[in-house]
Amino acid sequence: DKRTKGAEVALVHATDWQIGKLSETYSTDIGRERIELFASKVLRLTEIQRADHPVKDCHLLAGGDMLEGVSIFPGQPFEIDSTLYEQVFATAGILETLVRTLAANFEHLDVTTEFGNHGRLSSRASGDYPAHDNADLMIYRIVADRTRDLPNVTWHISTNWYNLAVIGNYRALLVHGDEFKSFGGNTPAFGIARKVNSWASGVVEPFEDCYIGHFHQSLVVPLARGNGRAFLTPSPESGNEYAREFMAATGTPGQRLHFVDPERGRVSAEYLVWLD
Repeated sequence: DKRTKGAEVALVHATDWQIGKLSETYSTDIGRERIELFASKVLRLTEIQRADHPVKDCHLLAGGDMLEGVSIFPGQPFEIDSTLYEQVFATAGILETLVRTLAANFEHLDVTTEFGNHGRLSSRASGDYPAHDNADLMIYRIVADRTRDLPNVTWHISTNWYNLAVIGNYRALLVHGDEFKSFGGNTPAFGIARKVNSWASGVVEPFEDCYIGHFHQSLVVPLARGNGRAFLTPSPESGNEYAREFMAATGTPGQRLHFVDPERGRVSAEYLVWLD
């Protein structure tokens, strides 16, 4: 593509895969199929955008909870289809396939990562392991090592509670979402708005938008400054009995794809990519 005017960048928010989770409608194999479907839809939507303007680069945000874990809550061993060892390498394989697919279809791919609460090796209350002993981080390191042969892929792995993706004049704050405590079974829109607005006041580096997983729901929360938003992205998981009982809600399997204008520093197109 020799065009230069109006170039944009694809931004893929992949989060809360919960690989290893077992329900009537979800398993490791179903999760793999849905991420493959997600990748194909990302490429189809990108081709639609490319018909109008160049989209040469891609930025993948990996938001954590990529696997289900085995000891996050009581009774979890009865709601999984594989051990932690098996989950780590199954998830690494799925993520590697996604990275290679995107790298083959864009001139450059940046991968910015954050880890989630399901990656912990034990419950938060036990405190048996350091925060960085997290399976999400292990998966990111495995896939980064496996994809060293791809010269057009750059990894940005964070061991902090947030990470910052920079796309020209656009900066995306990536958090998992467990930073918002005591939500009481409801998606805490007010709590999210309050905390993200506080982060935007100078608590962390400047950013335009915030990308959040964790709640398995789609939601957009505007920031008080008049521009900028917090985007909540759904999960590819389905059949979560905890969500039905405690939150009295279910979510449609999905992920998020945006297209970013790097000169104006803003999102120019937004897609919720449904995977059911």
